[in-house]
Order: sequence, then structure tokens, then C-alpha cells
Amino acid sequence: MRQQVEVRQLREGGYVVIDDEPCEIISMSVSKPGKHGAAKARIDAIGIFDSQKRSIVQPVTAKIYVPIVERKRAQIISVTGNVAQLMDMETYETFELEIPEELKDKIEPGREVMYLESLGKRKIERMA
Repeated sequence: MRQQVEVRQLREGGYVVIDDEPCEIISMSVSKPGKHGAAKARIDAIGIFDSQKRSIVQPVTAKIYVPIVERKRAQIISVTGNVAQLMDMETYETFELEIPEELKDKIEPGREVMYLESLGKRKIERMA
């Protein structure tokens, strides 16, 4: 899910959709309007799920999509290699996610994790 907002409403630390990928804004600069043009905003962001740096330049009055990013809790059911089978604590839905490198030694069955969900993608964020 995503919603549409004007570029001028975006802030550093917020989220934006660039190339159909939800990204977190790391820096944003706005130029002054010129003689014949509108003010432009340069947005630098990092992909939430793929960690790639992306940047765009848009007029501040342009409409842009902002992803709805949800933080949810899940219980670890099992661990196989670098993949954990999780169960959402609200919907009891089960699914598998890759374990991030920094959490490999902490992940074990029975513990809870926080995960991000946006635009149909999921990622383990941290231990709960």
C-alpha cells in the first residue's frame, strides 16, 4: 500500500517510493525557484529491502508516492540455514524470511523478532 503526497511534504528519515522500491530518505535539498522554473528538490534515499542508494530530482509541487511501512512482531518457528520460518503474532500467518547477517547468532526457535512489511515485501529488522 502507498499514498500520494507532494514532494514538499517529505522529510529526512521518512519514506518514498523510487523505482517501485520503498526507500528511506537520508538527505533532501531544495533549490530556490529560478526566473522561469519552480523550486526543485533533490532526494537521496536508501532502499529498505535492497540497501541500494537512489536519488531523484522533482519539482516541489510534484506528486510522489510514499509507501506505508508497517512494523510487526513474529515468532520464530524454525531455522534452516540462513532462512527462518516465522509466524505473525496478530494474523498467525506463517512465512519464511532470510536472516540478516548481524542477527545470525541470535535467531533461535521460540524467540520473537520485529519485521518490516511494505509493498508486498518483508524483512527481519531486529529482535523483539
